[in-house]
Amino acid sequence: MSERIHEVIVVTCNPDGSPHIAPMGIRQRGSQLLIAPFRPSKTLDNLLREGNASINTTDDVRVYAGCLTQHFQWPLVKCERIEGLRLRDALSHEEISVYRIKDDVERPELVCERIHHANHRPFNGYNRAQAAVIELAILVSRFHLLTPEKLENEITYLKIAIDKTAGRKEHEAWDWLMKKVHSYRKRNCA
Repeated sequence: MSERIHEVIVVTCNPDGSPHIAPMGIRQRGSQLLIAPFRPSKTLDNLLREGNASINTTDDVRVYAGCLTQHFQWPLVKCERIEGLRLRDALSHEEISVYRIKDDVERPELVCERIHHANHRPFNGYNRAQAAVIELAILVSRFHLLTPEKLENEITYLKIAIDKTAGRKEHEAWDWLMKKVHSYRKRNCA
């Protein structure tokens, strides 16, 4: 049976103390969490240096899109049990500590333990547009792995959900990501 990947927002601290906010797929193995960022990665560098982070769940998909499109103005607050920050408006957050590293040239695996978990408000599920924005964010983060045809086909399909179920926040997030797609197309498909 394959492990489930959960899309979350990871907040780490840069060397100057400023926050680094990144969307990431993480895996759960029993009570442990596995974070395996591809190199190069600021999140990886910060985790290796600091040894901790917050893992945040949110239903505001603009955070996912914003991390990939230079929109980083998300309110943060201090964590409760680690030196670090979390999303103020998170549905829930976990404070984690790295306790084992399986090094790899391309994609090291960091096994983390939970130090603290808090639920802040209920998760009512994603509508189709929110799921579409998250999927487009994943595509944008993987331009280098996609053919132009695959990218076009995926966007065409995801746009159906945007047209049918998106609210203001989802449209805003979609527009940010599509600007990045258009820029990528100009640079690489001209």
